[in-house]
Amino acid sequence: MSNIVKEAWRKYLIQLQVHPLRTKAITAGVLAGCSDAIAQKISGVKKLQLKRLLLLMLFDFGYGVPFGHFLNKFLDAIFKGRDNKSVAKKVLLEQLIFSPWINFLFMTYFGLVVEGKPWGSVMKKVRKDYPAVQFTSWKVWPTVTWVNFQYVPQQFRELFFSLVASCWWLSSSI
Repeated sequence: MSNIVKEAWRKYLIQLQVHPLRTKAITAGVLAGCSDAIAQKISGVKKLQLKRLLLLMLFDFGYGVPFGHFLNKFLDAIFKGRDNKSVAKKVLLEQLIFSPWINFLFMTYFGLVVEGKPWGSVMKKVRKDYPAVQFTSWKVWPTVTWVNFQYVPQQFRELFFSLVASCWWLSSSI
């Protein structure tokens, strides 16, 4: 069994080198799908809502990972190194740019696309819930982001972020 896992990991690493964005996007999409399937079951759903699951996968695949991939490259280009000062700048910028934007966009996407609610209803919910979502995000994600920039090699950052995001999604459904 361990040889199968080693070989799969070796092939994954090759794909990560040859097609980094595609590999990261597919990985994040699969993780999003798995975490949503588990979240649905935890929340008591009798029949898996496949459309919801696929739409959540699409968000990570089509937007979340590509944006994060290029943001990581940009931050690494302007703040070189893994010293505390450089990491602090990366975390601060990521938390002031990416975090508020991705939370707003995801809440809007979830309401409009996943739940199929009208614009006015979605914006009312976003106005009501966004501050609490963002402040809760700032309690968790700066530490995750620090660890990501300080210790995780660039090619694995979206994978690490997606793993933590999967846990975040699961915890929000309990």
